[in-house]
Amino acid sequence: MTASQPATPASSPASAAATAGGAPAGPRSTALLTDHYELTMLQAALRSGTGGRACTFEVFARRLPEGRRYGVVAGTGRVLDALEAFRFDDEVLQHLRQRRVVDETTLEWLASYRFGGDVDGYPEGEVYFPSSPLLTVTGTFAEAVLLETLVLSILNHDCAVAAAAARMSTAAGERPLIEMGSRRTHEEAALACARAAHLAGFASTSNLEAGRRWGIPTAGTAAHAFTLLHDSEREAFEAQVAALGPGTTLLVDTYDITRGIETAVQVAGPGLGAVRIDSGDLAVLAVQARRQLDALGATDTRIVVSGDLDEFALAALAAAPVDGYGVGTSLVVGSGAPTAGLVYKLVEVEGRPVAKRSTSKTTQGGRKFAVRRHKPTGTATEEVLGVGRMPEPEPGDVALQVPLVRGGQRVPGLPGLAESREHLRRALVTLPWDGLALSRGEPALPTTVLPPAGTSAEQRGTRP
Repeated sequence: MTASQPATPASSPASAAATAGGAPAGPRSTALLTDHYELTMLQAALRSGTGGRACTFEVFARRLPEGRRYGVVAGTGRVLDALEAFRFDDEVLQHLRQRRVVDETTLEWLASYRFGGDVDGYPEGEVYFPSSPLLTVTGTFAEAVLLETLVLSILNHDCAVAAAAARMSTAAGERPLIEMGSRRTHEEAALACARAAHLAGFASTSNLEAGRRWGIPTAGTAAHAFTLLHDSEREAFEAQVAALGPGTTLLVDTYDITRGIETAVQVAGPGLGAVRIDSGDLAVLAVQARRQLDALGATDTRIVVSGDLDEFALAALAAAPVDGYGVGTSLVVGSGAPTAGLVYKLVEVEGRPVAKRSTSKTTQGGRKFAVRRHKPTGTATEEVLGVGRMPEPEPGDVALQVPLVRGGQRVPGLPGLAESREHLRRALVTLPWDGLALSRGEPALPTTVLPPAGTSAEQRGTRP
């Protein structure tokens, strides 16, 4: 496991990229990060003449994953990066031609494809609930339908990881969290996980590419292999301290923890930065370690624990004398909810609401306009969605969607990762306290859907 020695944030070029919420310039085409049926729908729509119809698609969740009380919007910056690179270059077109995915007429159309519509959405770091319109995509059917898989693959992953990370941050309180899940997931997913975790409150990541790409502080010292390399634990500690200084973090559970702590203080002195425990009954071991460190005069030496931690384990350690945590596997799999369950649905065609009515997968037609209502104290009370119209304003209302893309161009000046991180911190403070509980229950806020103006009483329904 990676230890907890902090490092500096990435250099200024990466930090500059981070302000835009995305990767350095020059990404390869993202056009094939999609499903086959997006292109066959396109071909059929172009042939029938319906591809040019003005449409509105919405991204939302019908329900939150089991056990979740709120969702967290994450990945929007990555979506915008991917949208800018969604181009059908010669190599991509040749692949489609060789596989006969679509006909030549469609290939000609794709050769000049540029999304020219608008995108609005909840800002990164906002919380959401069932039916919240996280993203609204408006444009022709042809240009907007192609984005379904790309958008959902990013948001479903990043929102799931961010929601898990937010619960872990709440459970950890003021104690810092290190994201160390790279070895437990796909190499590219590891970067997205590090970004989503940092947005949701994690202090640092073990992943160096995530540090370069988004300016996230990185951390790490040594694994058990480093101790086993040496002829004795003492020699391993001496080598690490000689290289990294006494402020380093020494991993003390390779053999016997009590002896390991004693040796660590002997080698580094009472100014030892931290010890890390990666196995065993962490609550009991932390108490014993704290007592031993204090007795050895290492009263300022921190205790960092890791090893299959999730939000429930973090909550159980709240009373233990722990100074920081390392979290890996549970984070990168969404702590039991690896997808946010988001869908991308057509809700309006040329201004006319359209809706799917099949059993268990119904949707509400018409574009939604969302506000969140608050008490005078600032506590949120309700999410209100107006179908085809903005809800009548009330004191304390906050409009939730913001412009992200206009005429196919990313809106300048969008918040970066640091600002989105702060946005989430403020958003969570507004939720009712029981909505932050780790226990199962209803969403932290109810969602009310206001029907279109002129809808009869018999047609009205207040909940999605």
